[in-house]
Amino acid sequence: MSFDLVLRGGTVATAAEVFAADIGITDGRIAALAERIAPGAGAREMDVTGRLILPGGIDAHVHIDQAQSPGAAAAGAAMADGFRTGTTSAAFGGTTTTISFAVQHRGTSLRDAVADYHRRAEGNAVVDYAFHLTVTDPTQAVLGQELPALIAAGCRSLKVYMTYEAMRLGDREILEVMAVARAHRAVVLVHAENHEVLTWLAERLEARGETRPVHHARSRPLFVEREATHRALTLSEAAGAPPTVIVHVSGAEPIEEIRRARARGLTVVAETCPQYLFLSEGDLDLPDMEGAKAMCSPPPRDAASQAACWRGLEDGTFDLFNSDHAPYRMDGEGKLRAGPNPPFRRVANGIPGLATRLPLLFSEGVVTGRIPLTRFVALTATNNARLYGLAPRKGTVAVGADADLAVWDPERRVTVTNALLHHAVDYTPYEGMRITGWPETVLSRGEVVVADGVLHARPGRGRFLEQTLSSAYAEAGRWI
Repeated sequence: MSFDLVLRGGTVATAAEVFAADIGITDGRIAALAERIAPGAGAREMDVTGRLILPGGIDAHVHIDQAQSPGAAAAGAAMADGFRTGTTSAAFGGTTTTISFAVQHRGTSLRDAVADYHRRAEGNAVVDYAFHLTVTDPTQAVLGQELPALIAAGCRSLKVYMTYEAMRLGDREILEVMAVARAHRAVVLVHAENHEVLTWLAERLEARGETRPVHHARSRPLFVEREATHRALTLSEAAGAPPTVIVHVSGAEPIEEIRRARARGLTVVAETCPQYLFLSEGDLDLPDMEGAKAMCSPPPRDAASQAACWRGLEDGTFDLFNSDHAPYRMDGEGKLRAGPNPPFRRVANGIPGLATRLPLLFSEGVVTGRIPLTRFVALTATNNARLYGLAPRKGTVAVGADADLAVWDPERRVTVTNALLHHAVDYTPYEGMRITGWPETVLSRGEVVVADGVLHARPGRGRFLEQTLSSAYAEAGRWI
């Protein structure tokens, strides 16, 4: 056989096994995996001896080029990353597929929101991408016509918010959305925080003049997340139990709610993010507005919560590890739009994390022995592909799959600096962290997009991915 490209001498890792193999690539897909491919079989050859070959990461929780809803507390704050810089940053971090959010604003059409998002991505994306639908106004037209049509067209995952005044849905509205998802076999993602409680707490803090970034965390204690997680899963149960993803879980109490729901037989998928392993409330309690660099929702918590999240990764409670990349700059167009020292409720929520997601977990999870390499692959690629209908083309190293591959130097030592990350944000909350392991060459559909710190891909080569039926419908027990 002959191939367009052969990778020789590497160690391949999937979610199931680790093995030595040469990889033959033809027409952008993996055509052969063999102990040894004959010399000269590739039009191009790459020696990757001593390197790991992992599936390109899939980051299924990414906010790129997302406008704030009118009426939001941080309305007008601009996300720094569009699809060009966002997907470039993803590629430098070993991620070859992103799933971001096409957001409907109240009073507008969900179908129009998706069309607008396609326009933003086309001609700009460096790697492949899919969309989640964010429903903020579930009118009869949306529920009866637009959602079913968009699901059939390949957007088979949708998100609802239980907080943020401009985006949140009431319990009855969430039930209606979940019922449509169940009927048309889509996956539901839930941002679970009790809006009434956190608003009440925030108002009391403000009345006392406690408005610094650290008070953002204190207005959203863990029980706010615990209660909403319990309620979201109860609503899912009432609506016929569509596969439900509790996103960005931050501590032990919501984790216990997820475990209890699974024990009742619900198909519940759990996601956590780097900020809940590597940041804490103390990172919000810094002088001036430095603490705003770690502001996100739910907020980073304490050492006990970090330990609970690590245990969840180790014992299989968490299925997904995504970034929740929300790229606001620390300037008058981003987090400081309301002024140089705004109260925490006027600061845009979210932190950047696309490029650092994989290296952080590899260094502190795999290198330290907390999780095996196979689990790293499952958490960061394979499970996202299966859950969100991108398998078998994405998320694994197998014959017939797209040649989305990240070649890692498992021993390279790197100090994180913002300049390394290639996003359009002016900071990283992980500045100065020392990590071991880094993706040095990244391929998307067989094309080298990053090598030796240089981007080799043209913007616009990334393709929109239509989602197929989630494995959570075919294999419910796999996610319980």
